[in-house]
Amino acid sequence: KLTSEDTREGLTAVISIKIPEPQFEGQTKTKLGNSEIKGLVDSIVNDSLSSYLEENPQIAKAIIYKCVNAAQAREAAQKARELTRRKGALNHGSLPGKLADCSEKDPAKCELFIVEGDSAGGSAKQGRNREFQAVLPLKGKILNVEKARLNKIFENDEIMTMIAAIGTSVGEDFDITKARYHKLVIMTDADVDGSHIRTLLLTFLYRHMHQLIEAGYIYIAQPPLYKVTKGKMTKYVYNDEELEKTLNEIGRDDVSMQRYKGLGEMNPQQLWETTMDTENRTMLQVTLQDAVEADKMFTLLMGDQVEPRRKFIEMHAKEVVNLDV
Repeated sequence: KLTSEDTREGLTAVISIKIPEPQFEGQTKTKLGNSEIKGLVDSIVNDSLSSYLEENPQIAKAIIYKCVNAAQAREAAQKARELTRRKGALNHGSLPGKLADCSEKDPAKCELFIVEGDSAGGSAKQGRNREFQAVLPLKGKILNVEKARLNKIFENDEIMTMIAAIGTSVGEDFDITKARYHKLVIMTDADVDGSHIRTLLLTFLYRHMHQLIEAGYIYIAQPPLYKVTKGKMTKYVYNDEELEKTLNEIGRDDVSMQRYKGLGEMNPQQLWETTMDTENRTMLQVTLQDAVEADKMFTLLMGDQVEPRRKFIEMHAKEVVNLDV
């Protein structure tokens, strides 16, 4: 059964009306209250649209298919939400098996590291401070929620695992006071794949848990790219410019240099010293300065419209620093 929301999903309509004495409903003036206008608009739109759809049956079929698809997605999402709520009620307090939780119970003191892959997850679990640092390894790249309907999101195991670990739920059930950690740290490899995974995670958090970003709970870890050793001196370097500066300072003779392709190449002690230790680490806090611009960029870069994204890439191609080909 279709609802009015199913038929209006994704629809934008602009109606231009000139009326001598407009009466608006509410202070925000978002709805015209002149009852005689509604009948006129309904009549004109109904007659014109009926004629158009009769003359263009293929377009009519496409519109009907989209409405039915929207209704099916809405019903599936509702069932998935109800199932999630029932699971939450039956397994109150249960947490994902792959989550290595911390012992501290005060969320303000707790950190959750969302890590790319079991290899890096293993090092992070061994190297962390178990008192206040939790680790959640995710398998591969999560679903791009910008292109997916709500029912597909609720069916994705990695996303559901993340929702359960964070504790706030999503959508209409979201409650930031139930956040189990006040620092959510995205920790991915310092390569193109790691950047993609980080972007997918940020897309999910922005679209379905944006209150966490507004509250300042989201961070991005900065793992080193190089380990430089000369004699008894060891230094971790985080980018190519810093590497060049370091080599100029210490000299290039008898220098041993290791480039980390991923977090999994670090042993637990190295990962702790460089990326997790509160005394030495560097982290970027994710903030929301312009909500309209952020919304526009997520839609442009992660959405299903290819042409605007292609134009953006062509426009900014020369600005690319790290290109993986």
